[in-house]
Amino acid sequence: MNPIAMARARGPAQNSGPTIQDYLNRPRPTWEEVKEQLEKKKKGSRALAEFEEKMNENWKKELEKHREKLLGGNESSSKKKEKKKKEKKKSSRVSKIFSFLNFFALGLFLFVT
Repeated sequence: MNPIAMARARGPAQNSGPTIQDYLNRPRPTWEEVKEQLEKKKKGSRALAEFEEKMNENWKKELEKHREKLLGGNESSSKKKEKKKKEKKKSSRVSKIFSFLNFFALGLFLFVT
């Protein structure tokens, strides 16, 4: 049996997906609905921009501290240990805040989309 002849005998294949006409006739949002969606996106991106700005400030502070450490190596070892302990406490707090804000930003992103 010839598979090509069998396929021709069956006729054209049926499409299971939507046609181009279906795609063109789909319901579309009104102009007002589009404006509302854009406003929601702007609000979400504004919160994300503020979050990123805050994280950039924290990063700059960390870089400045590291720069001071490298340039000012004249401190005694006990003072260095105390500073390390304080920085470790602060960094753990910052990491907790960062994880919360990251979760919050993800929630906003999922809410907007």
